[in-house]
Amino acid sequence: MVVLGGVIGLVVVAIVWMVSARYAAPLMPAAAETNRPAPDFALSTIDGKTLRLNDLRGKIVVVNFWGTWCIPCKEETPALQAAYEQLRGADVEFVGINLRNQEELGAPGDAAVQSFVDEYGVTYPIVYDSEGEVSRQYQISPIPVSYFLDSQGNIRYVYVGTLTTTDVVALVQRLRDTP
Repeated sequence: MVVLGGVIGLVVVAIVWMVSARYAAPLMPAAAETNRPAPDFALSTIDGKTLRLNDLRGKIVVVNFWGTWCIPCKEETPALQAAYEQLRGADVEFVGINLRNQEELGAPGDAAVQSFVDEYGVTYPIVYDSEGEVSRQYQISPIPVSYFLDSQGNIRYVYVGTLTTTDVVALVQRLRDTP
């Protein structure tokens, strides 16, 4: 009789757990909160210009590290582009940092990056981390990883893994709402 009561109790607990899990709101994976200055960089864009992070002060900046060989990067790029189109304006900028030091260097690597950008319709700035210096400063591992910077140039959130458009919009909104 005690065993039967224990089994019934476990079944009830399992049913309650399954029902509550089924109807719970999906949660965004945690973005680690921090508040430290973002290391500055000056990197070449795919069109040969130089982009300096400090030139973006006054804006919320989403910095995404990626590679053409990275499957999760391919999955998140359309979401980043959609978020960029939705959020871009006077107070938000995106920067994609290609880990070119891990791409095939030279023209074939450049061609692979340009092909990726064309295939996914990326219109936000893409820069090359040719020597891997910026990746080391930001301690990148694994990718994709995204840094959400406030308008003062401080890293406020670090998100490791594949972002959705909803994730990006929510984190940018948090930064907009923070004094």
